[in-house]
Amino acid sequence: MSRQQPAAVMVLAAGAGTRMNSAMPKVLHGIAGRTLLHHALVAAEGLSPSRTVVVVRHERDAVAAHVRETAPDALIADQDDVPGTGRAVYCGLATLDATAIAAVVANGSRTGAEALDARAEGAIIVTSGDVPLVTAELLGAMLDEHESQGNAVTILTARVPEPVGYGRIVRGADGDVLRIVESKDASDAELAIDEINAGIYAFDAAGLRAALAGVGRDNAQREMYLTDVVEIAREAGGRVGAFIAPDAHDVEGVNDRVQLAEAGRRLNRRIVERWMRAGVTIVDPDTTWIDADVTIAPDVTIEPGTQLKGTTVVASGAVIGPDSTLTDVEVGAGASVVRTHGSLAVIGAGANVGPFSYLRPGTILGSDGKIGAFVETKNVDLGAGVKVPHLSYVGDATVGEGTNVGAATVFVNYDGVHKNHTTVGAHVRIGSDNTLIAPVTIGDGAYTGAGAIIRRDVPAGALALNSVAQQNVDGWVERRRPGTPSAAAARAAARHEESPLSAGAHEERAAAVAKNEGES
Repeated sequence: MSRQQPAAVMVLAAGAGTRMNSAMPKVLHGIAGRTLLHHALVAAEGLSPSRTVVVVRHERDAVAAHVRETAPDALIADQDDVPGTGRAVYCGLATLDATAIAAVVANGSRTGAEALDARAEGAIIVTSGDVPLVTAELLGAMLDEHESQGNAVTILTARVPEPVGYGRIVRGADGDVLRIVESKDASDAELAIDEINAGIYAFDAAGLRAALAGVGRDNAQREMYLTDVVEIAREAGGRVGAFIAPDAHDVEGVNDRVQLAEAGRRLNRRIVERWMRAGVTIVDPDTTWIDADVTIAPDVTIEPGTQLKGTTVVASGAVIGPDSTLTDVEVGAGASVVRTHGSLAVIGAGANVGPFSYLRPGTILGSDGKIGAFVETKNVDLGAGVKVPHLSYVGDATVGEGTNVGAATVFVNYDGVHKNHTTVGAHVRIGSDNTLIAPVTIGDGAYTGAGAIIRRDVPAGALALNSVAQQNVDGWVERRRPGTPSAAAARAAARHEESPLSAGAHEERAAAVAKNEGES
């Protein structure tokens, strides 16, 4: 049976989430690289609904801005001062209907009164902004049940061993759903029921519209309960069905930080297992964290302690980790990244990074290049085969192919006011302990000496030197640092050098040195 396109998916995101103890709205807390609300919106869009509407209230502007960023086509519906999920759905449906009517009137074909038949008709899915493990597949299965049974209402339910705090599903002797009773309003017998309401529904739009008009606030919470729609629809002759989730964990909501962490752990395990089944080797799934929007090719190996975040993309044959965190990083085929922290960077095919490297935004490492131990890079374009092996900082620079940057080299890019650029040509050899003071250009094939401070451009093929000739001041330590261990060591060395050695002793000493060098 082909699935009909739902008229709308409505995401409820109006609650304050006080148990999070946070200034941030609950639905904007995140796991696996997305907010809770974003997870719900992705699941909603997976059904390809005619419209998506998000109902907001608490921290309205922040939540609405996030919706516009992550689901630009979604409608925003504001819940008024009347509390309860029933009121939230009423406001969401009113926004859907008003938008549809306005579109018809704007088209000029009908008046407002004549356009009432443009209101949403068909199936409306209602879900929540705090159930991040709910997928489009689960919502689709509920929708299939709703359509095949011809239900006025279909409730997503789950069976749990400890249903404390959840609304219970009350069924008749024939197994049909009679009503949902909230935990605070339930009798002892009803509290013993283990089938709970997941707070996710499929409604017939016309039936929902009619039932909401009859929902009151005569309950312990003084709220408009959406669950009352079930009994009202049944009394009006509609069929009420229930779809039991195969895994109760998938419909668990997030109400505090403990549940947030648990949901994150379960979602990460789901993501990790999906990638392993797709051909990725993950050595230790328990210490590997992968965000929902990461892309990994087959035959990648991920070592323990690795986090792949944001929109990171890893090509086939690459090895990541151990102990690496990559955020929005592109890793080429066959590259190796070890004990590295990187963000908004590109690592070319066959390149090697780490250990203990820090790739800041704007780093581009060409194919077969190297960024080695204790190297920090930022806003640099390193050509194919460029090597920065160790103990260096390279910022705001372009480096040509095949160039080698010696140990302890610093690209001085900031003059206290402006960031300046350094250009290094192809096949250049930068000596160890160099300081390149930008803006400066070093031509193709040039060399710089160890310890050089490069302040002016270096022509192609030239050798740049500016160190002074070495001077040895004999006896300086004993005169200026008397009484120190260094002075004592210097005196002992001087006495040893002054003691005469016989010719035989010289020969014996030379033979011993030669023997040791041969063995080494």
